[in-house]
Amino acid sequence: MEKLRRVLSGQDDEEQGLTAQGTGLLWLPGGIKLFAVFYTLGNLAALASTCFLMGPVKQLKKMFEATRLLATIVMLLCFIFTLCAALWWHKKGLAVLFCILQFLSMTWYSLSYIPYARDAVIKCCSSLLS
Repeated sequence: MEKLRRVLSGQDDEEQGLTAQGTGLLWLPGGIKLFAVFYTLGNLAALASTCFLMGPVKQLKKMFEATRLLATIVMLLCFIFTLCAALWWHKKGLAVLFCILQFLSMTWYSLSYIPYARDAVIKCCSSLLS
């Protein structure tokens, strides 16, 4: 409980250290490969962790429902393209771009589970642009 209290109050420096270490991989020779692999594995682990809550079969059924189909496909393609860009194509900029797209697609996919969340984000973004 004390750990949670420290994290919520911003007094825990352990999490920031891990983030800095992960980002530090980008500047090492060949570090983009490690960063892309670990970033993708982390997102896959986050996605798989929901299987604990609802079970793997129900999770897969929900992932490929009509409301989430496009988000799921984009998310899975971003996983694949991130690894391809880093490991086979050796394009650092493209790998970082796909990591950013992974984040955005995972966010959009996650918002599909919250009623009216996508509508709220669209409305908020459209009001910022106009």
